[in-house]
Amino acid sequence: MDSSESKSTVKLPEPSLRRLPWYLAYIKLLQTKGEEYVSSTQIAKEIGVDSSKIAKDLSFINISGKTRVGYEINSLVAVLEEFLGFTSMHKAFIFGVGNLGAALMQDSGLSQYGLEVVAGFDVKPELVGTFVNHIPIYHLSQFPQKQKELGVKIGILTVPIDKAQSVTEEMIAGGIKAIWNFTPYRIRVPKHIVIQNTSIYAHLAVMFNRLNNIK
Repeated sequence: MDSSESKSTVKLPEPSLRRLPWYLAYIKLLQTKGEEYVSSTQIAKEIGVDSSKIAKDLSFINISGKTRVGYEINSLVAVLEEFLGFTSMHKAFIFGVGNLGAALMQDSGLSQYGLEVVAGFDVKPELVGTFVNHIPIYHLSQFPQKQKELGVKIGILTVPIDKAQSVTEEMIAGGIKAIWNFTPYRIRVPKHIVIQNTSIYAHLAVMFNRLNNIK
């Protein structure tokens, strides 16, 4: 099975898909140190995931290790990056250029994982017409025009919570197919829209709760 086929046909369980970037990050660290092979046991020890689970996760992407040697690191990095979509550049718009939106526009590391923010949208007059990290900021009303020009399918949502649903609906109406939602609001979308919720505040709540339970 070639990598393009695997990306389009293999359906990983979501927990497995979420773990693959963990493996990739650790394996790339070994790569920078000049290591040539890594075993599932070694990965398990470093990131705290059972080795049998790692072997099963990697079997989904049709790569196997050598007995008593492990996985060839360069090949494993290449296969993982291709499978996860990190080798293809995906353009994205940011909706809401407040502190978080601006920080994401400043994050050049996103491009290393295949995400290129090409424009931001806001309604504040003082932001419209300016740039963050050389990325232009337009008024939200200009979104349909820019969407037609650039054909962007991914929208990153960082607007205030009271605007989350209405802006989401504008995004979808304008042609956005996948939304990375950073707001704490659980936006409602049609079934054909890909949604990924990443609420910093929800993670904070979990951390605070666990911290309070430490005796």
